[in-house]
Amino acid sequence: MKSSEVATHGRRAVIELREKIINGELPGGMRLFEVSLAESLQISRTPVREALSRLAEEGLLDRLPSGGFVVRRFGYADVIDSIELRGVLEGTAARLAAERGASPEGLKRMREIVAQLDTCFGVGVDDVDFDTYADLNARFHSELAGLSGSEVVRREVERSAALPFASPSAFLPNELDIAAFKRSLRSAQDQHRAILNAIAAREGARAEFIAREHARTARGNLEYIFNQDPELIERIPGLALIYR
Repeated sequence: MKSSEVATHGRRAVIELREKIINGELPGGMRLFEVSLAESLQISRTPVREALSRLAEEGLLDRLPSGGFVVRRFGYADVIDSIELRGVLEGTAARLAAERGASPEGLKRMREIVAQLDTCFGVGVDDVDFDTYADLNARFHSELAGLSGSEVVRREVERSAALPFASPSAFLPNELDIAAFKRSLRSAQDQHRAILNAIAAREGARAEFIAREHARTARGNLEYIFNQDPELIERIPGLALIYR
C-alpha cells in the first residue's frame, strides 16, 4: 500500500473510531485490538495502529503498560470543559504572541499555513478538501501555541488538546455530510486569518478574543451533532446533565 493511501486510511480510521467511542459502540474500559479493528474497518493494521496512537494523543484512549489501548471513560461534560479549556489557553497563547511580538519566522509559517488552508476550499459553498484541511488545521494550532514564546503555555495548550475531543481536528464522520458543518469551516478559516492579523498587529486583546471564539465554534459544531442525534444523550455518561 502506498504511503498516501496509508495516510488516507489512517485519517478515516481516526474519524470512524472516534465516532464509535462517542456513540458508545466502543465503551469506556474496552480494550482495543488492531486485528479485529482492521477487519471491521476493512483496512490494514498499519493505519489502525496509527489511528489508535492519534486517539491516545487526543485523550480518548489510554495506553496500557503491557501494550495496546483501552477506551477512556468520560462524559459529555468532560468534552465541553476540555474544549473550553483549550480555548482559554489558546487565547492566552495568541495574546502573548501579540503582546510580546511573534518572531518573523513564526509569522511566516503561520501565513503559509493559512494560504494552504485557503486552497482546501472549492467554488461551491460545501466544496471542502476535508483531509487536507484537518492536517493543516492541526498545524495551525500547533504553531499558534508555539508563537506565544512561552514553553509553559505551549506545553499546556498541547496537554489541553489531549483531553477528550478537545483536539482542533476532532471531527466526526456525520459532520462530513452536514452542509452547515462544511460551511462552518469557511468561518473557521476566516478566524484563522483574523487571529494571525491581530497577532501581527500586536493587538493582544483582539487576538485572545478571536482565539477563544474559535474554540467555541468547535463546541457549537459538536452541540449541533448532538442536537441532530438526541439519542446520544442517553448513550454517553453525563450527557443528560447538560441538556436537561
